[in-house]
Amino acid sequence: MYLSAVNHRIPLSDGNSIPIIGLGTYADPNSSSKEGCAASVKVAIDTGYRHIDGAYVYGNEHEVGDAIREKIAEGKVRREDIFYCGKLWVTNLVPERVRPTLERTLKTLKLDYVDLYIIEMPMAFKPGDEIYPRDEDGKWLYHNLDLCATWEALEACKDAGLVKSLGVSNFNRRQLELILKKPGLKHKPVSNQVECHPYFTQQKLLKFCQQHDIVIIAYSPLGTCRNPRWVNVSSPPLLKDAYLNSVGKKYNKTTAQVVLRFNIQRGVVVIPKSFNPERIKENFQIFDFSLTEEEMKEIEALNRNVRFVELLMWRDHPEYPFHDEY
Repeated sequence: MYLSAVNHRIPLSDGNSIPIIGLGTYADPNSSSKEGCAASVKVAIDTGYRHIDGAYVYGNEHEVGDAIREKIAEGKVRREDIFYCGKLWVTNLVPERVRPTLERTLKTLKLDYVDLYIIEMPMAFKPGDEIYPRDEDGKWLYHNLDLCATWEALEACKDAGLVKSLGVSNFNRRQLELILKKPGLKHKPVSNQVECHPYFTQQKLLKFCQQHDIVIIAYSPLGTCRNPRWVNVSSPPLLKDAYLNSVGKKYNKTTAQVVLRFNIQRGVVVIPKSFNPERIKENFQIFDFSLTEEEMKEIEALNRNVRFVELLMWRDHPEYPFHDEY
């Protein structure tokens, strides 16, 4: 059973809804300018995107906020039309840092609330303002933490009206169950943002999340940049796949459009990142064709169960999520 996107949105379990395609705003500090980020957000909104995926750790929330507010001032959109996702970084997972961190993001964006706020990773690092804390020998400084306490602090933020919906990212099944089974759970996670594409279909995690009304949001939905510092480059580039290219030719679509269409037909939200205006527009043009049941099965069969984004530098963290099967 494959889902179609009604009005390009998917309902969330808390009564809100999420646009099925968003613009990712992660910028490699070595390659993209902050000005490029602001311009991309404006192009995206003009194109029809209403979902903007950001994060404090990307270092460009100021530019993203400016671009959103500029489009609101122009009358192109209203605030309630925009769905902004922010992220709680790993050095801010102790309960006392949760609300101040969210408030800092709101101040930077110059917005009254975010639509979705997620725990970026289930691995806590030494609390503080240093984004990547290490000791004098260069060893990562991890922190022991009860994720349920972090979640309770997030629930308080939702109750205070600072955020509409709460979610997580890079959580495996065990870590999701930790939250879902928390005594006195007030607001369940509505989403889990994870790597997901035809070479890594996340079939088991997707099924588990759907059983619990948790929407999967796919980062790196087109594969990812081939940066060997943090990406597994031993796997072949997704967009060069022969079958995906043949399907694209059939529909007069790009391989990227086929790959994005595959996920949204499974009810998976996609957040392709691009600072290229033409690609931003191209990535949005996925609502005028449909893959057949047979094509969906063939694309699912391309799964290699291989992550591009492995985060191996943190694999010795007690809560490293990718040791588990899913």
